[in-house]
Amino acid sequence: MRFQLTEDQSALRAGVRELLDRRFGREALRAAVDAPGRLDRELWRALGDAGFFALRLPEADGGVGLGLPEAVLVFEEAGRALLPGPLVATHLAAGSVAGAATGETVVAAADGRLVEWLEAADVVRGAVAGAVPLRSVDPLTPLHRIPAPTPGEAAADRRPPDGGETHTAAGSRPAEASAHPGSGADPGAAGGEHAAGASAHPGSGGHPRAAAGGRAAGSARVGGGSARAEAKPRVGEAPGERRQATQPPAGTGTGAVGADGTGNPAPDPVAILLTAAEQLGTAVRVQELAVQHARTREQFGQPVGAFQAVKHLCADLLVRTETARVAVYAAAVTGDAADIAAARLLADEAAVRGARDCLQVHGGMGFTWEADVHLHLKRAWVRARRGGGGTESEELLAARLAA
Repeated sequence: MRFQLTEDQSALRAGVRELLDRRFGREALRAAVDAPGRLDRELWRALGDAGFFALRLPEADGGVGLGLPEAVLVFEEAGRALLPGPLVATHLAAGSVAGAATGETVVAAADGRLVEWLEAADVVRGAVAGAVPLRSVDPLTPLHRIPAPTPGEAAADRRPPDGGETHTAAGSRPAEASAHPGSGADPGAAGGEHAAGASAHPGSGGHPRAAAGGRAAGSARVGGGSARAEAKPRVGEAPGERRQATQPPAGTGTGAVGADGTGNPAPDPVAILLTAAEQLGTAVRVQELAVQHARTREQFGQPVGAFQAVKHLCADLLVRTETARVAVYAAAVTGDAADIAAARLLADEAAVRGARDCLQVHGGMGFTWEADVHLHLKRAWVRARRGGGGTESEELLAARLAA
């Protein structure tokens, strides 16, 4: 079996990269960082016009009529560009939520105990009652944490009634919280005006000891563990209502109820793979940044890339990126759950460790707010906490091997 891209696939990837370079270049990226939590609706509609969300919809339904391999290529480019927004949730909602395919409707979805872009969404899928805003380590990914059911409360009791949508006022916001993780590739502390960086334990999990960044002081780590509430008023939200979808449409998700206590379905394998594709895009970009810096930055009269330690870091970046690429592309072809789990594990490692190594190649410059390296690292941390990563994929692979 050959995994070379066809001419149409190469043209698709090149077209998406050109679109994102034009509509979300570095100036737009930095503008988004300076206005956290605000989703660019014009950009979202431009993505819809380009077929980003309707890519896998049949042509008879107004879609592009392509498949999962093409979606992986598109999401890889989105990850490379650090494109913000609930891309995966809106893509999966195309064809079932009105306006999602065209980018007119922004769709967020509960993912275990977390939900991204809750306040910016028009439609929210899953049970998110009582969600508490978190100080996300990534300035381009606002997060809410869904509380666990209280003792005696069944997960099903938290779902809206079947058979429709409920309208929730968007003006009432619960207390803000900082959630401390127990394990996994967790983001570290956020804070400081001009610096951003991290030092992490070795290994594939990417546990940071500390990271500086963000323009507002405070700490946040996303994932399991306890939450510490801190009262904080809601700022800058216009009055209005947000629609909350009561059930995922047929054909999405596995249908199994997740073990997070929220009653939401287990992660959709397609969502897991598209997250892996975004992580692959981050791995590609940090490899490019590291190699570019190693070639142009000079110390002791020669490029820093001439030093053996830097060569090894860049070589490791390449190996992890290409290994993840093969796994992600293969999983897009087979659609097998075990292949998707393996691809997700490799892509998470390539993104998190790759961003850390890229930061190391940049040295002190990499820790500054002005450098983009910390943005890639923080996004990789947040994506790694999405459903289907880490232990979930490891257990699925172990079960498949033991079968």
